[in-house]
Parts: sequence; C-alpha cells; structure tokens
Amino acid sequence: MAKVAERQMLRASLVPPPQIRRLRDLTRYRIDLIGARTAEKQRAEKLLEDAQIKLSVVASDIFGASGRAMMAALIAGERNPAVLAQLARTSLRKKIPLLQEAFTGHFTDHHAFLLGKMLGRVDAISTDIAEVDAKITELLAPFASAAARLDEIPGIGPTAAAVILAEIGTDMSRFPTPGHLASWARFAPGVKESAGRKKGHAGTGHGNPYLARILGEAAVIAGRTSTFPGERYRRIARRRGKKRAIVVVGRSLLTIIWHLLSDPDAHFIDLGADYYTNRIGPERKKRNHIHQLEALGYRVILQPAA
Repeated sequence: MAKVAERQMLRASLVPPPQIRRLRDLTRYRIDLIGARTAEKQRAEKLLEDAQIKLSVVASDIFGASGRAMMAALIAGERNPAVLAQLARTSLRKKIPLLQEAFTGHFTDHHAFLLGKMLGRVDAISTDIAEVDAKITELLAPFASAAARLDEIPGIGPTAAAVILAEIGTDMSRFPTPGHLASWARFAPGVKESAGRKKGHAGTGHGNPYLARILGEAAVIAGRTSTFPGERYRRIARRRGKKRAIVVVGRSLLTIIWHLLSDPDAHFIDLGADYYTNRIGPERKKRNHIHQLEALGYRVILQPAA
C-alpha cells in the first residue's frame, strides 16, 4: 500500500478544511451528548417502574414541566398519590385520577437518592448541550447562507443543516456528480453480479453513521409533509416498506443538497405532492382505472359525459 500511495495510485480521501472539521467535532459531540441524556432518562424511567410508579403510562413525557415537578416532590419526600397528582399542569390535569393510581407504589428513600442523581445528570447534560449549541452557531456563521438554503428542504431544519454541512462540507467539487456524493455516503444500492446472476440484497453498505442518521430522520419527517419528497416517501413505503423509502428519499435529499451547495444562487423549489398525478396523462389514467375495475370482475363501458 505504501508503494501504491507513493506512486499516487490511490484516490484521495475526503478531508474537509479545519473550520469544517471543528464544526464536525461539535455536531458529533452534540449527538453523543443527546444519546447520553436519553440513556439517563431511560434509567430514571426504569427506576420509577422498579418502584411501581407508572408515571410514563399516563404522561407522554415524564420529563416535562409536570413530570419534573412530580419527581422533585418524590425526591423531597412526598409519597401521597393525591398530593403528587395535584402537581399536574395544563392538559395533564384531566388525568388526575389516573395519576393517583400511577403514584400508588413503593417509592423509597433509596429510589429518591438514585432518582436525584439521575435528574442531576440529565440537567448537567442539557446545560452542556446548550453550550455546544452556542458554539455550533458561532462556527456556522460563515456558512449561514448555505445552512439557510438547506433549511428550505422538507425534513431538514437548522440542526440537521449544521450536521450535513459538518459531514460533507460546502465544496462539492470533490463530488463530480450527485451520484458520487450518494455513493460516498452509502445511499446507493450495491450491485453484486457474477455470471449474469445478481447476488445479495442490494444493500447500501456502511457509510458515515452521523450523516446516515440525520438523513434518515429528515426522510421520515419529510414523509409527513405534503411535498414531493413526502409523496415519494409514502409511495415507496406502501410498495416496498419504510426502510427502502428512507434510503430512496435520503438519496433524493442528497441530490438536492449537492445542487444547492454547488450553486450559491440555487434555492429549493418543491415539485408538489401532486407531481406524480400530474405526470400521468388522461389516457393513461383511463387505462389504469379500467384495468383496476376489470381486475375486480367488472366489465367497463365508457360513455363520454354530455
């Protein structure tokens, strides 16, 4: 390998400039912090379950304002279910009878000690995330225009835009075409063929896990919108499943990202959720409907409306 590299026969790896690398360190650390906070929250929920406190069954988010107030009261020594249930706020007050049942358990001082440590850790990590967010915003300032244009894409928000820029940079000359970017990110199905027979399951392989995660989240979010990427996600999910839909829409998002970063004056223009419907001409629509009715056992006779 050393001899091959010496003769310049190896393709150079993607090494972003220092400013992008620093931004990447922060965005990746932020993701790791969020994972650590989520793990700590899960430990706290498991601890409550161990004490027969079923708060998570009633409240959708036990770490909201009501949940934190109730857990603080438990740590302070309050054990009366009726008193704890009265700490509910806003819409959760409609579930006070259920909350009283949920707080009927065996919460001890041992549980209170552990819960206090866990909540303290959650708050400390939240403080760290806020500080990292401020630093990311500072380093992202030179790329504010690119981040704003990426924010126009359905499913991609400011946080996702920062992660994408941190992982692939802003210089798209490293990728001659959008296909090269998708291949590098492993959002292109691999083709294994021998003697005319295709092998494997067309898996994409393992690429950049941070980029894959954010593109997967963006694809799922886009699938809930009334946009072209959303309709593309829903069409593929119905026929081939959600996992393939995520890969397909993720690749489409990478293609859009490549064009936006290649041209500083480019902006995202949505084709619309009705793009596929409008592409089909009247004759083709008519044939499709006839075939569907015939498949159900009907004989179709068309008569033009007056």
